[in-house]
Amino acid sequence: MPLPSDLHAAIVDLDGTLVDTLADFHAALAAVHAELGLPVLGADAIERMVGKGSEHLIRSALAAVGADAGRYEAAWSSYQRHYAAVNGRHAAVYPGVVEGLQALRARGWRLACVTNKPTAFAQRLLHDKGLAASFAVTFGGDAFERRKPDPLPLLRACEALGSTPARTLMVGDSSNDAAAARAAGCPVVLVSYGYNHGQPVRTVDADAWLDRLDALAGLLAPA
Repeated sequence: MPLPSDLHAAIVDLDGTLVDTLADFHAALAAVHAELGLPVLGADAIERMVGKGSEHLIRSALAAVGADAGRYEAAWSSYQRHYAAVNGRHAAVYPGVVEGLQALRARGWRLACVTNKPTAFAQRLLHDKGLAASFAVTFGGDAFERRKPDPLPLLRACEALGSTPARTLMVGDSSNDAAAARAAGCPVVLVSYGYNHGQPVRTVDADAWLDRLDALAGLLAPA
């Protein structure tokens, strides 16, 4: 399906879309579980849990090792310390991301980063990876009362960008991003290399799929 020709803004996900952060999640959760005397999960298991916010990640990891749900508060406190220590250390910007963001900005688009990662962690990661300047605003999972796949963060981001959902493209890597976009009324494209809860991303309802972010320019009407 062709993308609308009057797009002029974009909302972009972070983990799995801009930056490969799986190794950060793995390192932080390994430290948490070791501290609590729990089995350590492999990266493959953690990858299927990423994308719905820190609370979901921690609860899912506890459940996966058979830990009592009552250990959540201790795990949450530990995770905040350990993730802050590793945030960005083992992460890498995906190929084509810098060029893709530059191409969108060259078209005069305003960009927002909307992620379920806590805002402070997201802002630091974008800054450390040299991506922060591309975004007019950044909203994390704690910015609003609801998070993706709820449409609220996308609707608020459109307001902040001075755009309407129909003219704002959502770029993500998962069914969470696609569901939020559909509910908000935003067209959506998904990258093929991210974390879609262990499911093939091309089975998700989207307008297009990309192997690299810089391939997006080829789907857009001439500037």
